[in-house]
Amino acid sequence: PPPPSPPRYGIIRDILQNHLLQVLTLIAMEPPTRIEGSGAGDQIRDQKVNVLKSMEPLKMSDCLLGQYEGYTDDATVNPESNTATFAAIRCFVNTPRWAGVPFIMKAGKALDERKAEVRIQFKDAPAASFMFDSPVPRNELVIRLQPKESIYMKTNIKTPGFAGNPIQSELEVDYNTSFGTDCNPDAYTRLILDVLRGKTASFVRNDELTESWRVFTPLLHQIEAENKKPIAYKQGTRGPAEMDKVIEEWGYIRNVDYVYYNGKVMPKSKI
Repeated sequence: PPPPSPPRYGIIRDILQNHLLQVLTLIAMEPPTRIEGSGAGDQIRDQKVNVLKSMEPLKMSDCLLGQYEGYTDDATVNPESNTATFAAIRCFVNTPRWAGVPFIMKAGKALDERKAEVRIQFKDAPAASFMFDSPVPRNELVIRLQPKESIYMKTNIKTPGFAGNPIQSELEVDYNTSFGTDCNPDAYTRLILDVLRGKTASFVRNDELTESWRVFTPLLHQIEAENKKPIAYKQGTRGPAEMDKVIEEWGYIRNVDYVYYNGKVMPKSKI
């Protein structure tokens, strides 16, 4: 067999360094003074660059890599390839607003579902452990970018019926059901329209690109220099089995009992 070769591409370069980092900067940036009119594009991009300048270069201790089983079965792939098809990364934005708050980016291929979303998880409710016999899940604000664009708040309500323990449900706005599918053109349609109108806010500027590579390049070099081997995971799953434990150590706690039904009635077995 051919000798092992370091990963040259993979999920970090494909998705995290550009697409997800763009979303992170939009979430974490301070509000610009203008979002429409002359100069608005540069003001938005200035704030995004400020976010990147507040981030330290990533380290291997803030990264979990995975590769789905069967990836190297492809004839065009080196059988010894260590290319990551899954990655979870923790980073921090060192500003007064976000000091100490972990930002976790996660992306993968051959997983159980296709989606792109932002999850903002709030801290545990004060004294909740003393008020209830069962654990109280954390509230979350979820912004689903695709598919089926929606915004919903995961919150705790009283269990229906005679029980009094909290159960997690959602307050939701679904763009398709609320406004119709014709009111929400796809992303590339909007980008082309921005080009025709001369709007620049949605496009990466040179200094933003430079700062984004400053954050990711040391990690990529370390992965390649040390030929880091990703963790194997089965196709059609959520990723490596170790993922949930690592991400919980990073600060995000997943409620395994919650299921997002997207308008469907919750089965009685869940009540």
